[in-house]
Amino acid sequence: MGNFKFGKKRLIIGSLIATVIASSPFLFYLHKSVPKTQVWDTFLFRFESHFYENANTAMWATTQKLYPLLLLFIWFFTCRHWWYHAILVPICMYVFQFFSLITLETHVLDEFEIIYLTPIMAIIVPSIYLLRARMFNRINDVDKSMEDLEKEFMMTPTNFWDKVKRYF
Repeated sequence: MGNFKFGKKRLIIGSLIATVIASSPFLFYLHKSVPKTQVWDTFLFRFESHFYENANTAMWATTQKLYPLLLLFIWFFTCRHWWYHAILVPICMYVFQFFSLITLETHVLDEFEIIYLTPIMAIIVPSIYLLRARMFNRINDVDKSMEDLEKEFMMTPTNFWDKVKRYF
């Protein structure tokens, strides 16, 4: 009975993830429903565009950052390969771009984020290379397949929150 509940939970989570991925083209073009006026009033909130010409352009810029970020997060938390930490680099880039877009303290977006990503890349890229080198050393020493080594190096937390807690 316990495995049935676990399987049902995985089916529900998998269905939600598949729905988000399948609806991503719709979500990506959601900005087209925003009016091309400087002030956008809805029953939930009022949005006034200061930096952009209109609310539609502001929402277009937002969707250009949020939806790839959403898909990268899904990929990161569902990836079971040994190299999944490499996905953190584009995630950090999109997070930085999104916050630059929100604050609008600079008038030039998407130009200098590589400077801020360099420390992250300096940690992630060598660690992935070292892990890869360890795997290939083990392949040469032991008669294991790549899939067996990926399973050996894979760290699998028991649930979503355990995986999140490993990084914070």
